[in-house]
Amino acid sequence: MRDWSMTAVAFVAFCFVALAAGRGFASGAMGDVRAVRFGGDAERTRVVIDLDRSARGAVIEDGGQGRVILSLSGVAPPRALNGGGLGLVRTYTVTGGGGARIDLTLAGGAEIERRFLLPPGDGVDHYRYVLDLKRTSVAPAARPATIPVPQTRRRTERPLIVIDAGHGGNDPGASGARSRESVLTLAAAQALKTELERTGRYRVRLTRTDDSYVALYRRVAVARQADADLFISLHADAGADPATRGASVYTLSDQGAGRAVREFTRGDNWRQELNLPGRDPSVDRILLDMTQRATQNRSAQFARLLLGRLEAANRPLLRRSHRDAGLAVLLAPDVPAVLLEMGFITNPEDERALNDERSRRAMMRAVAQGIERYFAEQTAQPMVTASTAEEG
Repeated sequence: MRDWSMTAVAFVAFCFVALAAGRGFASGAMGDVRAVRFGGDAERTRVVIDLDRSARGAVIEDGGQGRVILSLSGVAPPRALNGGGLGLVRTYTVTGGGGARIDLTLAGGAEIERRFLLPPGDGVDHYRYVLDLKRTSVAPAARPATIPVPQTRRRTERPLIVIDAGHGGNDPGASGARSRESVLTLAAAQALKTELERTGRYRVRLTRTDDSYVALYRRVAVARQADADLFISLHADAGADPATRGASVYTLSDQGAGRAVREFTRGDNWRQELNLPGRDPSVDRILLDMTQRATQNRSAQFARLLLGRLEAANRPLLRRSHRDAGLAVLLAPDVPAVLLEMGFITNPEDERALNDERSRRAMMRAVAQGIERYFAEQTAQPMVTASTAEEG
């Protein structure tokens, strides 16, 4: 009887652990950055970052250049987070893409005194990453006094969506048992165009309309020259294991963002292309950097909304479904962009769904719903996330 009781207890414990793990997988590999809060004064300021889960922090900039930049692995902001600070912090932004990047613009000379992670406890049900700043007598390196923050473009005309059907022509992409990637991406692009135009709320342009090859940088140029509001590139994944299946979404990585800036500034007219003042090269580079960060932020916001709609439509997703990379089609510094891997062409179930017109149309309807949610949030008032309550 005692052995049976111990077995029963072990079974119950196993079920509890399995249930908890299942819930963790269902909610994704990353937790959310809930909010950023401030306490203190112009001598010492505490920054508290509320998190859904534990995270490891790394300092990118320590305050010497007038900014403190912190990278947190394993978490991401659920939407654009930004606002005014308190004490030693003038403003803050939180961007995603492979983790969370917290960027604090300082109001004066300051340095990091200490930083630490607080687990749930003492009546608090979530993790908190704490950053303590103290004033220094050393002034930060000179930066331009006033720099306009890039804003989301406001227009009277309907938003323009550029849809890129991956591969084409002499680049057929990946192959499945009975299909080629370039054929499936074109069919999906045309289905998405139909879904969007049916609403009457969008203008839509395809980077290709037949089985022709369009150079990667030309695809980006099409979006930029058309002054697009959103760029989405459609692909089908491939893998060595035929059991692997599910969709995923890529946004630009931080390393890719650096590459994008380098690529963009090679030309002589990049200031005119972004409508920058052109009077001070250092100011223009800062404006370009801010534009790139704002674009990354909106891209990550759309990626999360898109994955949410795909999940709601019961489309299989990879376990780590939001990924980041320096892909060429994501390099536009001023057009929010994502690359959607619709599924694995090397998986029989995914390939069957991608070839089935009804299933493909249902998936593109979910993508269109993600686009609807994205533009609805763009026009909504920004959420206030700062608080002056000091952490107890």
